[in-house]
Amino acid sequence: MKLKKSVNLLLAAVLIFSLALAGCSKNNNESGASGGASGSPATNKEITLAYVAWDSEIASTNVVKNVLESKLGYKVNMLQVDAGPMYLGIADGSADAMVAAWLPSTHGENYYEPNKDKFEDLGVNLDGTKVGLTVPTYMDISSIEDLNGDVAASLDHTITGIEPGAGIMIATSKAIEEYGLDGWKLLESSSAAMAKVLQDAYANQEPIVVTGWTPHWMFAEMDLKYLEDPKNVYGGDEQIHTLVRLGLKDDHPDAYKFLDQFEWTPADMEEVMVDIYNGTDETEAAKKWVEANEDKVSQWIDGI
Repeated sequence: MKLKKSVNLLLAAVLIFSLALAGCSKNNNESGASGGASGSPATNKEITLAYVAWDSEIASTNVVKNVLESKLGYKVNMLQVDAGPMYLGIADGSADAMVAAWLPSTHGENYYEPNKDKFEDLGVNLDGTKVGLTVPTYMDISSIEDLNGDVAASLDHTITGIEPGAGIMIATSKAIEEYGLDGWKLLESSSAAMAKVLQDAYANQEPIVVTGWTPHWMFAEMDLKYLEDPKNVYGGDEQIHTLVRLGLKDDHPDAYKFLDQFEWTPADMEEVMVDIYNGTDETEAAKKWVEANEDKVSQWIDGI
């Protein structure tokens, strides 16, 4: 009888201990689900950011990712896609947000306008961007019209571009037509490959024309210029907007408010881009910038 009594007492103790652990676990989960940087991200605090593989958008999206994770306790999934799928992802809800909408010209007609009723535009996160055909300053041409001259042969009638489907590629195809650049071809590659071709040509002082945009680290590392665009094919100065899926405000109000308040400058973005260009991992470059700019980051998450 004594042995049976001892076993019963032991089982009771184990049961009480198990219930206590379950209570602690429940409290911890509830605490995590409420948000905040001090706890682990809860399972429902998960968000997907879509972006294109432009150096500028790699920089901005990684900074946003870092803030969501380190300050707001989210688990962030990164979805790298082309421009078209990026917009469709926000429109159909398979992605939650992006900070990579170049408007009004680069993405406007082909991607933004057809989908504008299917997502929410939170406005400008960076002002003063520009896109166009770019050459080194040592080249003695100043306008897209000049590509019809003697320089064409030295360039092998080739414009080095980036990913097919990018807004700047669509605009460049239009520019070839509008400026009558007969026999010219637009070489599809990637933003990284374009920059490498430009660097190699620049190092040898060779002629080269590429699809360029600012902010971009290449303007900080090389003396470059945009070719004048008298037909205004590429449009004027642009802005980068933040877009979010419909319903994000209700599902994740803290992330929504941060994304709505996220805004920085071309100089901020270039600082991250240059670090990445110089060999720093993109995640570490974003973390470094966030830690060095606590005042600005605090404004982004103010009121959360």
